[in-house]
Amino acid sequence: MPAIGTAVVTGANSGLGFEVTKGLAKKGTHVVMACRSIERGEEAKRRIEAEIPGASLTVNELDLADLESVAAFAEWFTSTYDALDVLCNNAGVMAIPRTETKQGFEYQFGVNHLGHFALTAHLLPVLQQTTGESRVVVQSSVGHKKGDIDFEDLQGEESYSAWGAYGQSKLANLLFAYELDRRLRMAKASVKILGCHPGGSKTNLLDHSATQGGFRPDLLLMRLLNAVIVRSAERGAESMLYAALDPSIDGGEYVGPDGFMNMYGDPVVQPSSDRSYDETLARRLWDVSEDLTGVSFDLPEPNSRERC
Repeated sequence: MPAIGTAVVTGANSGLGFEVTKGLAKKGTHVVMACRSIERGEEAKRRIEAEIPGASLTVNELDLADLESVAAFAEWFTSTYDALDVLCNNAGVMAIPRTETKQGFEYQFGVNHLGHFALTAHLLPVLQQTTGESRVVVQSSVGHKKGDIDFEDLQGEESYSAWGAYGQSKLANLLFAYELDRRLRMAKASVKILGCHPGGSKTNLLDHSATQGGFRPDLLLMRLLNAVIVRSAERGAESMLYAALDPSIDGGEYVGPDGFMNMYGDPVVQPSSDRSYDETLARRLWDVSEDLTGVSFDLPEPNSRERC
């Protein structure tokens, strides 16, 4: 796969984001590590530099649970760089007890979807002005297949399920990715938008879920699976790297492992759930997301009702 110039990876200090950053650095890409903790980001940077001499890395603060932090990161980036080849919307939280972001959104929906929605909007102008073809890769999950968008209780204030909220946020990731791809096509832009998922990967998300969730049999089972069955974060990162770098992939595609239940194997283009292609649902979510974040995209609304 060819090298690219500059990439942003959210949640780059651990798990999949750390491995995606390493994979890009090995290709000679300059990677901006967008991390909630500068201290942990700098430690991750030192680890990668020790393994990959000459790696070109910069750490900057990004808290996706705070839209002011998202805007500040984007302002810093656009004042520092004049091009962005790949934006990897990787960071996320999974199946945690209900809490809220700084702006009062349910945390999983706020971080996994709204934070990345706003970040992408802020960075789209620099993506569009980048010479050649730039990309946005959105990290979803097989959990999106169980997800639905509950517009009547979007923030889980009346009824909350940790896994239900996770599925909702991961479905939102794909609805957003496909809708953005359609709108960019209408604008004849040179930016590709892709979705991906890592399959079953050993990251700190499952351990964090179990720690935050207390004694819950479902989370304890997932922690056991994380320890003895699930594959490495390095393998899980292959889907995002494939989507970010492979020149043959078109916008609007979804990449994940090709093995058993799409949990193991090598990354390939594959279909996501039928619900993820629902354009009416996607447009409603788009409008709600713009209202909630106060951020908008200067793009035409697509007319096509065909699948991307």
